[in-house]
Amino acid sequence: MISILINVVIPTIIMTRFADDDKLGAINALLLALAFPFIYGIYEMVRNHKIGWVPVLGLVSIAISGGIGLLELPARWIAVKEAMIPAILALAILVSGWIGKPLARLFLDAIIDKEKIYPILEAQGKMDDYDRRTSVATWMLAGTFILSAVLNFILARIVVTADGGTQQYTEQIGRMTALSFPVITIPVFIALTASILYIMSTLSKLTGLEMDEVLKDQRKQKSEA
Repeated sequence: MISILINVVIPTIIMTRFADDDKLGAINALLLALAFPFIYGIYEMVRNHKIGWVPVLGLVSIAISGGIGLLELPARWIAVKEAMIPAILALAILVSGWIGKPLARLFLDAIIDKEKIYPILEAQGKMDDYDRRTSVATWMLAGTFILSAVLNFILARIVVTADGGTQQYTEQIGRMTALSFPVITIPVFIALTASILYIMSTLSKLTGLEMDEVLKDQRKQKSEA
């Protein structure tokens, strides 16, 4: 809820309600609105004591949005920017699968109980089958971000028609931010959940364990920490 408030609600209100010249003005409203998710992103990285490449891409995306406004670039560039980040993620996922180090496998290794799962898979001779299913999950994950790129581009082209630096541009960015949750976030979340459920169901079938037994015991990890 805090993330939605800072990344969606507050920026939307600022850009749609305070972009008038007799209030903050187009550029000031845009920069103030973008400052909230930007600072929050930095705070999250400091709090977690690590710099992840996904949050960095998010910060770059925010910076580009501000740059388009400051440089008063044509509206089409915001659509390119909106599609660029998920497209880069999709490409990275596809390349990871191509070089034999699928990102889906790295993601799964972070949430499943490898010490319990891998010996069972190896004993039953199903490790190769697991690798193949992981490759499928990698393609599904890449497809999710491709879907995000397409939806982002279409939404931006429909909503943002004014050039950067104008009051209309700032207000339209605010509306696009508000619409991005139902139009983009929810469909992508559904697709991502389907990918996760697919691989978790696969692990359950391959090992004979229940899905909750496949996951790491978070309570045990916290007690050990």
